[in-house]
Amino acid sequence: MDKASIGGVFLAVAGIIAGLLIEGGNLGQILQPTAALIVFGGTLGAVLLQFPLTTVVAAFRSLAHVFAAPRKQNDQLIRLLVSFANKARRNGVVSLDADLQTIQDPFLKQPLMLAVDGTEPSELRKIMRVSLDSTMEREERLPMVFESAGGFSPTIGILGAVLGLIQVMQHLDNMQEVGRGIAVAFVATIYGVGIANLFFLPFAGKMRIRIHDEHQRREMMLEGVISILEGMNPRMLEVKLAGFLDDSNREKKERAA
Repeated sequence: MDKASIGGVFLAVAGIIAGLLIEGGNLGQILQPTAALIVFGGTLGAVLLQFPLTTVVAAFRSLAHVFAAPRKQNDQLIRLLVSFANKARRNGVVSLDADLQTIQDPFLKQPLMLAVDGTEPSELRKIMRVSLDSTMEREERLPMVFESAGGFSPTIGILGAVLGLIQVMQHLDNMQEVGRGIAVAFVATIYGVGIANLFFLPFAGKMRIRIHDEHQRREMMLEGVISILEGMNPRMLEVKLAGFLDDSNREKKERAA
């Protein structure tokens, strides 16, 4: 699990609840099913109106990547590509055909298959660039779902508060009920602002980081396969691909070398 994501959610929720309790409040004051129904239902409806159902479903499924630490290591990918380069240099690119069955990542398997089939480097780059760009465009829509939800929910929270105040105004003859009703009405605003800034917008930000990292990994795969096809020296290939690593990973790789 991603410790930063789990810890962030815990700290955000715990901090707000602790502040409420310190001020003498209680959880019952903010646990209002009606307000939750207005905010969550209204936000989901607005999101479904803006995005196709398949995109919304895919966005919520991708939430697993927000809380799961990335398992794919770029330094391992570099070692794999360098081993392919060594084998191709000794026995030719066609010899990599035997390794295709062992490759799990479809984006790495596709260009390597094209390379084994004798595709020219320039043509291979064009073909894979189309696939890379279309995948990136499709994945970029996923964080947009949560960014839109983060924009809708505060406004819908205000709408819920106004609806609550309308109900309160009908009982102006009982000031005790008026005070209680106003307090309940503003819970919808808390829900709207809270889920936007504690969940939806942070989800979108972390998701964009994950998408960027995966896109960079695919770029590394493409450059690696094309370099192998062009006959680049394995040592030069390793140095070239190391440029995709961030500073911390590059230092670890240098120490390991």
